[in-house]
Amino acid sequence: MTQPPVVVFPDAELIAVTILRTALAGPTVGTEWPDDLLQVVKAGVVSVTRGGGAVVQRYVLEDVTLDIDILAADKGQAHDLAQLVRAHLRAAAGTTVDGSQIYSVADVSLIWLPYEPDAETALIPRYVLVMQMRLRGRPAT
Repeated sequence: MTQPPVVVFPDAELIAVTILRTALAGPTVGTEWPDDLLQVVKAGVVSVTRGGGAVVQRYVLEDVTLDIDILAADKGQAHDLAQLVRAHLRAAAGTTVDGSQIYSVADVSLIWLPYEPDAETALIPRYVLVMQMRLRGRPAT
């Protein structure tokens, strides 16, 4: 009996952050909100977090959901940044990033969800963009 292949799927958060750090000049891009959020929000903050995901073709393809928080100084800036993030991620479909093949990128939702750190602080404009990325796995080394 042959053993099934050992296939590792790439880090979708790292792929998205790599794409966005390359494409966006100015905003802070990472996988967590920065500690100095109130200082850097003026230039924009993009935080990518893996949501759900599942293998769609055994040993080959995985669909990954990415939850992306986009915060900025005002609602217009947050909206524009959300649209840029969406556009750059969609443009990555069919490319390879750090050896990882991106088969497709799709929109799931974009919602307005302002963030209020505490009662004494004004709301911080925030959109939550949810996207799905289909990634190819590769044999473990």
